[in-house]
Amino acid sequence: MSCNLSTKEKQHIVKTPKIEIAEQPVLNLEHANKLAALPLDCINTEYPNKLSQTLGSEADLKTPNELHPSFYGCFDWHSAVHGHWSLVRLLKSFPNLDGGTDIKQRLLNNISKEHILTEVAYFDMTYNKSFERTYGWAWLLKLAEELHTWNDETAQILKANLQPLTNLIVDKYIEFLPKLNYPMRVGTHTNTAFGLSFAYDYAKTVNHQALKDAIESRANFFFLNDSNCPMSWEPSGTDFLSPCLEEAALMKRLLPKEEFRIWLDQFLPALKNKNYNLEVGLVSDRTDGHLVHLDGVNFSRAWSLYTIAEGLPEYQHLKNIANHHINYSLTSIFGDSYEGGHWLGSFAIYALKSVHD
Repeated sequence: MSCNLSTKEKQHIVKTPKIEIAEQPVLNLEHANKLAALPLDCINTEYPNKLSQTLGSEADLKTPNELHPSFYGCFDWHSAVHGHWSLVRLLKSFPNLDGGTDIKQRLLNNISKEHILTEVAYFDMTYNKSFERTYGWAWLLKLAEELHTWNDETAQILKANLQPLTNLIVDKYIEFLPKLNYPMRVGTHTNTAFGLSFAYDYAKTVNHQALKDAIESRANFFFLNDSNCPMSWEPSGTDFLSPCLEEAALMKRLLPKEEFRIWLDQFLPALKNKNYNLEVGLVSDRTDGHLVHLDGVNFSRAWSLYTIAEGLPEYQHLKNIANHHINYSLTSIFGDSYEGGHWLGSFAIYALKSVHD
């Protein structure tokens, strides 16, 4: 059956606007030095501090530095962890980073054998066994993965010092995942797909078969039959992760390429459209610790889009969307207020890593 449109009807057809080509963001030594300044400004800054601690008695009332001698800075534990990851990543990528020797010494001071054993003891406290589940756990394993793949004498010392905490987090994942009957499909810390993605990266890098098996089993149980994820609902007002894109990026890690193609076409069918576009998360007030999360959603969307597009020619246009997201937020994090500055550098570095890996 054919359908011939009248001239009047043709006038009402709305053409899809051409999507502007974004400049691909780069990470060079100059940018690396600026990004390194962000975690350096906070990894040993104790206050302000959000402990997220459950008190068992008055004896648990201690300073952040006493409770977490390795990761007491940067406002909260997980931000301190990925602040240390940021420095490791930058040193690994740019051996001539300004103050590199001093940075290594600060890392050695914080991630000492004694300090890490104190961190392990905190997780053994009766009321804190689920502390930082799974967001902080994920970043701890990302730090361990980065140390494992850094051919450097300092890295080997740091890896050995961190190992007791790394082992603890791995064991916690393996113990916890079979108990989790339903995934958390949210845009903040407890997002299940994000926590599994970083943990899977670690397991794959170090060939930890038990952790890989636990993640593959639960991820397939949670997500394999999902379809038509509502991207139009995103982002929520204080998201820093995309529930839909984090899930897609996780399944890209787990499924064979052809199976992933079929799954993605059911899960996010609009992504294949070459004219698909996604508005950046708009930040109205970067001094508001929750509203500035939208800078984070721009970076995390970008790393997910790059992961999804990798090796799939029909999805290469997603990289342009990712670049738009990075460019929108990247310039804002330098000289930013502490509300964003204490954590956004890590998100920017990981997004930029995705562009250039």
